[in-house]
Amino acid sequence: MSEIPAVSREWHLVARPQGWPVATDFALREVPLSATPGAGRILVRNLHMSVDPYMRGRMNDVKSYIPPFQLDAPMDGGAVGEVVASAAEGFEVGDHVLHGLGWREYAEFDAKHAVKVDASLAPLSAYLGVLGMPGMTAYAGLFEVASFKEGDSVFVSGAAGAVGSLVGQFAKIKGASRVIGSAGSDEKVTTLTEKYGFDAAFNYKNGPVAEQLKEAAPEGIDVYFDNVGGDHLEAAIGSLKVHGRATLCGAIAQYNATEPTPGPRNLALVIGKRLRLQGILVGDHAGLQQQFVQDVAGWLRSGELTYDETVVEGVENAAEAFLGLLRGDNTGKMIVSFTG
Repeated sequence: MSEIPAVSREWHLVARPQGWPVATDFALREVPLSATPGAGRILVRNLHMSVDPYMRGRMNDVKSYIPPFQLDAPMDGGAVGEVVASAAEGFEVGDHVLHGLGWREYAEFDAKHAVKVDASLAPLSAYLGVLGMPGMTAYAGLFEVASFKEGDSVFVSGAAGAVGSLVGQFAKIKGASRVIGSAGSDEKVTTLTEKYGFDAAFNYKNGPVAEQLKEAAPEGIDVYFDNVGGDHLEAAIGSLKVHGRATLCGAIAQYNATEPTPGPRNLALVIGKRLRLQGILVGDHAGLQQQFVQDVAGWLRSGELTYDETVVEGVENAAEAFLGLLRGDNTGKMIVSFTG
């Protein structure tokens, strides 16, 4: 094991983005590092960290379901790493743990906020994606929030991302009659149908979403999993059948908007169709954790489920990885891996 350095690098938010974030909104800074954690605490060398769309909302100084990032302070998010020093019972040097202090090389914190993970069961980065928060979001959002049932026709927006790519596959595994996805490039569309097993997919940049969705699902859809909002939500409302259900997970189309974003123009259809549109926060569904891990691990072992990661190397490239995520540069989960 390498020697613990005297300093650690961490990313700070130094300006609140106006519209699309830019590189100068972030700063990589060195901070002193103690090799001796306090009682009940552990020091972890991060190996992989997550960048996720929800982090864009935390860059705004607004009240939400999670506190905003503070200026000139380290950002945080999912990370997995190796314990390099421990003053906590049950944690030994060399253990691998999942925790919430990403955006930095080293993290020292109360061990009660760490969860041990097993590198022999899955690659460590998988605990940030398919076996982590994105996977749990897809699982809870489809099966609990959208009340998916065998035979449903399902439409997923942002379908090549960390959550969407799993939603479509979960639906197929559990007997969906048809799964349709939208993505932002022809290459991603090919991945959806040829790798993830979607029945149909389209590039939303190639024409109006509503028209392309009707062509892909002429008989309508029963379930919509929304990662995008905007024109995708409006199109889905138009295509949902009577008693259709929509899980509202994200609205990345408007995260960087500087003006108020208009809502769907066809909300009156919700009444006549008796639609159910429900938001999801993954933290509300902790009771599904054991079943989620059991099911998804089984599907991975059987080969029924596959996943992608887009890996950016180096802590110094974390901010650029986040900007790339907002641009849609990733297929599957965007991971930042720390080398050295």
